[in-house]
Amino acid sequence: MARIAGVDLPKKKRIVIALTYIYGIGKSASMDILAKLNIDPNKKTDEISESETNDIRKAIDGEYKVEGELRTEVSMNIKRLMDLGCYRGLRHRRSLPVHGQNTKTNARTRKGPRRAAVKKKSAPGK
Repeated sequence: MARIAGVDLPKKKRIVIALTYIYGIGKSASMDILAKLNIDPNKKTDEISESETNDIRKAIDGEYKVEGELRTEVSMNIKRLMDLGCYRGLRHRRSLPVHGQNTKTNARTRKGPRRAAVKKKSAPGK
């Protein structure tokens, strides 16, 4: 099993798809890496030789921010926006959509489950 950037790649998948399991590498980045190293994208992960695995590892380490380093950078960017108090930072702080989406109906993923509305009790005898 190939282990690159701290991630175990799945065995039976094509290498171009398996590389996308690494946080920070999408399909286009995966295709670029394999094209630079002249590796067939249709090869399965378990068919890749040890030297090819090392080449992929070196290419990723040299050119891309992946996994922990990228997650840290993203969280620091969000924290910076929150500290500045800009509009996007306030939206992050309140757990609301950041990019101008509608919140009247479709923001459940960001806002969490609905909270029950408090109903007023009617006075007896009315």
